[in-house]
Amino acid sequence: MSTPKTKRKQKAPTWSVRKKPVTIGGETVSLGETRQINLPFSETYLGETVSIPVYVMRAKKNGPRVLLTATIHGDELNGLGVLRQLLYDQPPTLLNGTLIIIPVVNVYGMENHTRYLPDRRDLNRSFPGSANGSISGRLAHVIFSEVVSQADYGIDFHTGALRRTNFPNVRADLDLPGTRFLAEAFGSELTMHSKGAVGTFRREATRSGVPTIILEAGEVWKIEPGAVETGVRGTLNVLRALGMMVGEPKAPAFRVVARRSTWVRAEVGGILAFHATVGALVRKGDVLAVNSTVFGEGQRTLVAPCDGVIVGMSTMPAVKPGEPVYHIAKLTRHKLNEAKRSVRNISSKQIFARMQDDLSTNVMVQE
Repeated sequence: MSTPKTKRKQKAPTWSVRKKPVTIGGETVSLGETRQINLPFSETYLGETVSIPVYVMRAKKNGPRVLLTATIHGDELNGLGVLRQLLYDQPPTLLNGTLIIIPVVNVYGMENHTRYLPDRRDLNRSFPGSANGSISGRLAHVIFSEVVSQADYGIDFHTGALRRTNFPNVRADLDLPGTRFLAEAFGSELTMHSKGAVGTFRREATRSGVPTIILEAGEVWKIEPGAVETGVRGTLNVLRALGMMVGEPKAPAFRVVARRSTWVRAEVGGILAFHATVGALVRKGDVLAVNSTVFGEGQRTLVAPCDGVIVGMSTMPAVKPGEPVYHIAKLTRHKLNEAKRSVRNISSKQIFARMQDDLSTNVMVQE
């Protein structure tokens, strides 16, 4: 099997070593210590404290401080699966530096099986927050003032929205050295350039001096094996690239970078028969889905408007006009051909192939 060409190792951006202990919620973690901290941020109707669970792991030597966050949207659980596996199934041995891990940022959202907070605001549009603002603004402020302020780098984990699934892809501002370094070190098959919307965690953390990327993988309300494996692999790759761990990074099946993407939307109401799944490499004109009536009579055929890779797709076969069906990252013909050559040699046991199967188990995809 051929392997992707190894790029010249990227040098980590310079950062200043922080010698002060990590202090979160009034609790101090010194070098060589590992602590679980409950960080207070709100109260119940009865006046009882509501806290965010924070895990801090420090090596015996100073080094980079990496912040790992998940479940900013309370129904997106794959990141929680990644961080649980890192903590308990594959705990890293740090040569230096610090890991700060928040597996559940949006405690209220997770408890209520919803993306949002009780004030119906999107936490991932509320950063850096305000000490005197809304519920979401206050939570965002606590995260920024207590945790982000002590980090050097960040990785945030997300999934597709309700009734949609995403093939694992890293999103980062590739015009900035810090975030570009993290994206390349993570080692995802697909990296998408975007600065992120105003108020998003990664955009505001990066603006505050903490380069941050996100991994989008899978769908809501699930912890999916392939998404977890991808997240763990990429996180360990970053720690190795920063010199915090020993070992060689694990390369993806192929690497492509997309700076633009497009949505394929339903033109008429009906029931979809899917013919392509997430992760598929498609050429302009390839059939993606057929939209028929409830009696099975064909109405419209949805085709790829460009060469690219399918980033995300709907898992809901019933659609109305204008609803999104496929999200495609645009690639040049050269990049697409290179990726297709790599995919032809991939074993069915490799994570790329398994992810395609995992993520399409709840939709019927026809050849």
